[in-house]
Parts: sequence; C-alpha cells; structure tokens
Amino acid sequence: MTGQPIPVIIDCDTGVDDALALLLAVRHPGLDLRAVTCVAGNTDVDGVVRNTLTVLEQAGAPDIPVARGAERPLLEPARSAPVHGTDGIGDLGLPAPTRTPAAVDAVTLLHREILASPRPVTLIPTAPLTNIALLLRTHPEVTRNIERIVFMGGAVEVGNATPVAEFNVWHDPEAAAILLTAGVPITMYGLDVFRQVVVDSAEVHRLRASGEPGTRLAGELLAHRPAHQGEPPEAEEAGGLGDAGAVCAVADPQGITTRLLPVEVSLAPGPARGQTVVDRRPRLGESEIHEGGRERALVDVALAVDADRYVKLYLETVERP
Repeated sequence: MTGQPIPVIIDCDTGVDDALALLLAVRHPGLDLRAVTCVAGNTDVDGVVRNTLTVLEQAGAPDIPVARGAERPLLEPARSAPVHGTDGIGDLGLPAPTRTPAAVDAVTLLHREILASPRPVTLIPTAPLTNIALLLRTHPEVTRNIERIVFMGGAVEVGNATPVAEFNVWHDPEAAAILLTAGVPITMYGLDVFRQVVVDSAEVHRLRASGEPGTRLAGELLAHRPAHQGEPPEAEEAGGLGDAGAVCAVADPQGITTRLLPVEVSLAPGPARGQTVVDRRPRLGESEIHEGGRERALVDVALAVDADRYVKLYLETVERP
C-alpha cells in the first residue's frame, strides 16, 4: 500500500451488509474512516445508530464519530427491510454498545467532517440517500471538498424492492434524484454487481470460527441467511458481501468495470417509481428526435465486477488484527 489513506465517510442504515461494509472500512489500511452517519432504511434510525455503534465496538474501531440522521424519507413514509432480522443485523444477540453517538445530527457531522478534511473526502452511502440530499441542499459548499460519491443503489437491469427499483433508491427516490445533481463525480454500485460478490460457505465457516470478535462477526453476518432453514451450520449457503462491495470499489476501483452513462430516477407514481433509468443506447431515439433531449446526470455505472478479487480483498482485510 502506497500513499496516504483515502478519507471516507459512510452513510448507512446498518443492516447486515452495511455492517460488513463498516468492518471492511475500519480495517482497510488504505481507508481513513472519518465518520459514520445513520439514516432510516433497513430498520428505524435509532436501531441503525445502535447497530452501527455495536459493529464499530466489535471491530475494535477507534473512536469514530457516529451521528443520527433522518428518521424518514423526504416524502415517503419509512419502510424497513425485514430480511435483516428484527434488530436489523441478523438477530445475533450482540451486546449493547457502550459507545454513544455524537452530540450533533448527521447533516452537521457530514458538513463538519467534509470541510475539516485536509484531503477531499469520498462519500460512501450504502443506504437511502436522505441524509446526503439534505446535506447537498443545506450546505452545497461541501462539494468543493468531495472527491467522489460511490453509492450502493440503483439497478441497470432488475430491482429488488420492485421489479425495476432497488431498495435504497426506492425508499427515497427524491433524495436519489438530488444526489445525481451533486456536481461531483458519482459511481453507482448497483444491484447488477452487488449480487455477484459472494463468499463461499467454507470461508464463511472459517470466519465464524475465529477467536477475534470482528472477524467472527463478519462470518456471522455472512451466514445470516441459511440455504435451508433448520439444517446445521454446514448446510448454510455462501454469503454475499452486498454493500461492502461499494467499499471495495473505493479501496480497489480497478475491480469494477464502469461506463459513464446518463442516469435519471423515475419519480412519478406507479410501478416504475424509484427506478434508475440508465441510458445505454448508442444513439438518440425517436423521443429525443421528436421532443428534444432532457438534461440527465452522467454517472459512472458499474456494469461488471471481478468478484474473486473483491472476495480476496475482503477476507484479507477483515482478518487483520
């Protein structure tokens, strides 16, 4: 590893894969995790704060400031993701954290840490984008010290919250639309690559057997969803890195293949609401010819990922003392 660590801030809704992302960011020598901000998403925002503090404590992280953010989207009601368990991080029975959150809200912490950083910061949102939208509208001057935003969200092909919309964007489409107009380089790490980075079951079991709390937690999180309910641990399926892949993309951007493409978020009511519409056409279509083109944000969209490379990166990192 050469050069100075990249200053990063994670904005999360700590469920299972946000927790995996935090473990990676804390332990990667090329990343300097300066703050973590929390937003409602996988679970309610107070649960997200609790889960975030718990994961940082289990990881043996330094005293990184954690702030509570938006408890609901800009327009929509809050809608959690039950696949992460009743507590948001797999119902693993982890002890309550002894750490406490910062005395400021998420937008204030983001504003403070971004402008105080001696080097431009990379933001890694792995959650609905409410906090980021509020920051950009309240303090647009922060963009002068943001290197890039690498967000986990969106999909080129198939959604998960709906047939076409990915959960983080669907949860707060207006916030995602605001993000795209940030005026800084943006990378979209969407479901198309999100689903491909999977740790096989043998590695998951090895992590779970570790005597080091953070490494063991990574294994427990990866094993959260067994292949066949009721069977012993040996039957559990491999675990997807999910949100942690976006952190991999910051630490090792050569592991993804991106194209700079026009992207917009569908905001109209109906079945397409929350869809990230990614224009991969080689030329203008009849709509633009007859009606004129619309101004759309250009985003580096991740279209392929070297899954083996990112799994190796993750395992080597979370097993660091």
